[in-house]
Amino acid sequence: MSETSSGAERGAPRWFQRRAPRVRQPAPLIPWRVPSGRGATEQPNAAGDPVPLTARFWLAVVLSGIATGLLGAFMMFILFSVEHLAYGHSSDSFEYAVEHSADLRRVLAMVVAGAVGGVAWYLLRRFTAGERSDIDDALWNGTGDLSFRRSLGTSLISEVVIGLGASIGRENAPKLMGGATASWLSRPLRLGAAQRRLLVACSAGAGLACVYNVPLGGALFTAELLVGSISLPVMLPALLCSGIATATAWVYLPQQATYVGIPSYHFSMTLMIFAVVVGPVVGLVSVAWVRLIGFVSHHRPRGRAALVVPLFAFTVVGLMGIAYPQLFGNGKDMARDAFLGLGSIGLFGTLFALKPVATGLCLGSGANGGLFTPTLSTGAMLGGFLGAVWSMMWGGSPVGAFAMVGAAAMVGASMQAPLAAMALVLELTHSGISVLVPMMTATAGATALARYVDGYSIYSARLPAEASY
Repeated sequence: MSETSSGAERGAPRWFQRRAPRVRQPAPLIPWRVPSGRGATEQPNAAGDPVPLTARFWLAVVLSGIATGLLGAFMMFILFSVEHLAYGHSSDSFEYAVEHSADLRRVLAMVVAGAVGGVAWYLLRRFTAGERSDIDDALWNGTGDLSFRRSLGTSLISEVVIGLGASIGRENAPKLMGGATASWLSRPLRLGAAQRRLLVACSAGAGLACVYNVPLGGALFTAELLVGSISLPVMLPALLCSGIATATAWVYLPQQATYVGIPSYHFSMTLMIFAVVVGPVVGLVSVAWVRLIGFVSHHRPRGRAALVVPLFAFTVVGLMGIAYPQLFGNGKDMARDAFLGLGSIGLFGTLFALKPVATGLCLGSGANGGLFTPTLSTGAMLGGFLGAVWSMMWGGSPVGAFAMVGAAAMVGASMQAPLAAMALVLELTHSGISVLVPMMTATAGATALARYVDGYSIYSARLPAEASY
């Protein structure tokens, strides 16, 4: 969206340059430049990529937002239905339902998840070979084209196994379906390649936004992570798409914060110094976490082994869940416990160590799912553990405040998207404004160190080595 002038205009008299037409797609209503003759897009955030924000594109944004919200609500309906069938989960938290289930029921649920997931993913990949369903790769290294049928199959299987207890994130399905819907809509609306890629990115971020009720976080996720440009041509459609999708999903999903009842923690000097010290530590941990994701992603089973490895891996997670039922699912309730400061130092440390193992086993077996909430819960447990130790030396802040700082820093460093990370934590909890400065300090320190040491994210580390979809 650059505003340019021809070589003839640049060599013309000053008075002509001031009257030179403004070249932009679409053209602004006021056609002439300001008296100085300078272009409006000399302001960096007004330029960005040359994506024409035409009336047809805006129509696509609105339609994609509505479709993404409905599909996100549908995916959550599938997830909640499976959780209810597996553990009797309804009004109580998923963690509560799992904790009050018999040990045998937990293990059997994970055995079923491994058996069903392994066979289903194997058949899906076999009969849709060559079709794209990796949204990050389609955006960063492709044209944004996605296979709707493969994306739908991948998403449905993912939500079913997560409902049974798989330790992966639930946001990947709505994110993928949002992108696949946008990719499909771009064809009848005859959008250009650049418009299609931006629309797919906006709808993917909207998928994350609608299932967690985080419209601002979803828009920043689109701009900062998927597009890599926090500019007006990107932020405007990202905000609109995430807002529409979130409001649409309210037909089924609640309007409240994902983590309810989180106190409004207050700033303290002990929390501030903690953030300075712990930020780099979280950065190093995030590097290890991202490297683990990269390793298991590129050593997934191939061929017929993909039928049986998920059964083994999910069963191991089920056995781990006998002692630590918090490991089941994406980690949402685990993070909430940390934000409330519920747990001992030993429990925080143990869950911090085991959650990456459980998620790595599921992902490495060939399962397809998200990583946002597992990363968030791991960071919350790490922050709670380190905060509890810190409080023994210098009190003054609740453990929950340390957990929030740790969660934001872990997500920011692991995604390499610090703004999106902080916005997501604030919107997920509807709290944390008073501790925003420590949160910013820790997130900046963690992200900077992770970028200096390695630079991969939980998304770039998962990119396929070759085009084998």
